Amino acid sequence: MRTELVSEPGLPDHPNEDFASVGLPASGQGGSLVVLDGVTPPRTATGCLHSVPWFTAHLGGALTELTVSLPDVPLAEALSRAIARTSAAHAETCDLSHPRTPQATVALARWSPAAVEYLVLSDSALLVEAPDGTVTAVLDDRLARLPRAALASDALVDANLRNREGGFFTAAADPAVAARAVTGVLPRDEVRTLAALTDGAARWVEKFREGDWADWLALVRKQGAQALVDRVRELERSDAAGGRAFLGGGKTHDDATVVYAEL
Repeated sequence: MRTELVSEPGLPDHPNEDFASVGLPASGQGGSLVVLDGVTPPRTATGCLHSVPWFTAHLGGALTELTVSLPDVPLAEALSRAIARTSAAHAETCDLSHPRTPQATVALARWSPAAVEYLVLSDSALLVEAPDGTVTAVLDDRLARLPRAALASDALVDANLRNREGGFFTAAADPAVAARAVTGVLPRDEVRTLAALTDGAARWVEKFREGDWADWLALVRKQGAQALVDRVRELERSDAAGGRAFLGGGKTHDDATVVYAEL
């Protein structure tokens, strides 16, 4: 087995709001990977005393433990339990009903000798490569399908779309959101490679159109995850230096995380 993990903040003087881990059980049978992308809040109140990195560290730590220690619990249930555990850690000090309480996107995978399970919630991504080289992207595209007019302001998003029917869902304070995730199970012999990534690393495909998902995976396999992130940074700097608004909107530089696992 080969695994590789790279996580880099968008700016060196800003905290990284992503979380990533690879868990290998003591039995040596199977493993799991966890990737979270913390949602950067606006410069207004969030109802919480804690930072986004505090939240992703607690949620990611819980997910890493639960996905390895409870192999018979489905990933959606593991996410639900991890959210409940994290919420309990600050429910007495913070207003968890606030729409901007700390939250994150989620990409999970777990493998055993028999099967590969996956879960994706919001705009992190999971790539699954078959033995014949076919690459399938597991995506939760609800946010991408929303009309741009509906995303015109944070107030509109929070009032009408964030963790609401007809909008999109993130892992925040409500364990029930885990049931909204994209999930599935594949036979183990149908999966050769897994890669989980945050949208900062997905920019290579989704924003800058350097190639498709199969090209993305080939680059990481041949040159490494750091080379992928370095190329994204070059493209971001070039776009900003050209005096153009960032392609597709959003931050010029975003936290970028990649977890790669050859099974």
